[in-house]
This record gives sequence, C-alpha cells and structure tokens, in this order.
Amino acid sequence: MKSSLLVSVVIGLVIVASAANFNQDIDVTWGDGRGKILENGNLLTLTLDKFSGSGFQSKNQYLFGKIDMNIKLVPGNSAGTVTTYYLRSEGSTWDEIDFEFLGNLSGDPYIVHTNVYTQGKGDKEQQFYLWFDPTKDFHTYSLLWNPQRIIFSVDGTPIREFKNLESKGVTFPKSQPMRVYSSLWNADDWATRGGLVKTDWSQAPFTASYRTFKADACVWSSGKSSCSSTSPSQNSWLSQELDITSQQRLKWVQKNYMIYNYCTDTKRFPMGLPKECTAS
Repeated sequence: MKSSLLVSVVIGLVIVASAANFNQDIDVTWGDGRGKILENGNLLTLTLDKFSGSGFQSKNQYLFGKIDMNIKLVPGNSAGTVTTYYLRSEGSTWDEIDFEFLGNLSGDPYIVHTNVYTQGKGDKEQQFYLWFDPTKDFHTYSLLWNPQRIIFSVDGTPIREFKNLESKGVTFPKSQPMRVYSSLWNADDWATRGGLVKTDWSQAPFTASYRTFKADACVWSSGKSSCSSTSPSQNSWLSQELDITSQQRLKWVQKNYMIYNYCTDTKRFPMGLPKECTAS
C-alpha cells in the first residue's frame, strides 16, 4: 500500500511540475536584471543591449522528456542576435540538444539552427526557415527526447528526427541528465550571413518573450529518476515515435524549408559522411 501511494505521489509531482509557471520552474541566471519574470510567473522576457544579454535555466534536471516552450522572437531588425533554447548536461563531455534562432534584417527570415551533441561532440547541424513570422506571435518549440530518438518540432510539426543508432556505432545522449537553458545574446561575428551583417545597436534593446513552459519529463534528483517506478503508459512520450502523418509532415518541412543539412555536405566531410547519415 505504501509503495503504491509513493508511486502516486511521484506521478503527481511530475504532473504538477509540468503545469508550473516560470517562478516555480525557472531561474534567471545572468543579465543583471535584463531577464524578467512578469505577470505572476506567466511571462518571461530576455533582453539584449550593447552591454549584455541575458539567460535562464530550469530548476530541475531531466533524463528524457518532452519539453515545450512558447516563444516570440526578437522583432524587427534582429541581425546579429541569437536566441537559444536547448537542453544541456554538465561537464566537459556534455550532451546537448539545440534550438538556436539566428536573427536577420527586417523582412528577411529567421534561420532555425539545430544541433545534437554527445559527449562534447556536435557537428550535426541542420538549418531551416519557418513557414510563418516567428516575431508576430508566440509559437511552440518542442524537444522530445526519449531512449529511441530526439524529435524537434514547431507548433506540433516535426522538423527533425535524430534516431538512436548506437547499434551502428553512433553515440546518443541517454545517460546524462540535462537542464533547459535559454539565452539572448550578441553573435554578430557569425550569426547573420556569416558575420557580414552586424548588430544595429540603435535598435536596442532587443527582447525575446516566453510563455507556457511545459516539461512532461523524468525529473532527475539525488541520482534517481522520477520515472523509474512509473508505467510507460503514464509517460507515453518515453516510447513516442513519428506516425505516418508526422513522417509526411517532416518530409514536407525538409523538402520546402531545410536550408542546410550536414548529412549532404560532402565538402565538409571529404573522408565520408557521418555514420548516421548513411544508416538505413
């Protein structure tokens, strides 16, 4: 009886955590006041000016989960700025799952830059345009991370899948718990057209806005996962994969909106493409 009650309490804690607001879930970690939690924890803003950017991180660490964040990106002339939203573990051989939003001149599209790091090594970049203006309203950017795959999604539409291909000799992030991080910073040495377009500081301050952080995830605490005793049916994302409709939507995005894929960059990899690019 006690053990079943404990499991129920653990499940309840995970559900509560997923519905909590920024005051409960997030710490603003740098920016000297440029990161602000407003509206009783329902809105978070990050600001960049000539002196500093700003950033935040989740209070919890997670080992697998589905993370959703509603973000409205920097409007107007955002050239030179980068808004990041990613999962990352600690240490010198870290794992990381990246969304980076590269600003651009007014009227030119944002570039969505994605990457996956395992044991400190990345080099798995794919880049996309979006099919809407991400500065006009909030849109949901999701990271699904389970033992079989990582899926990047925008408003429920998958844009990238990175599968666990350890059987082919490809490393996959599965043992290091990660926090959620986000930041807004100046990267005009590379962010826009390879650094050719610099940040126009007369447009500062630049602001990115966040709502509705949701983490349906296994919270990692004191060396243990909150999901260790729960049944898979209560965490369906742990075994989630792309159904036929989602696979078709993924192909649509990659055909029409992908602008860079490391898996087709033979000049970058003259000795042969990475193993995951050629695995069936």
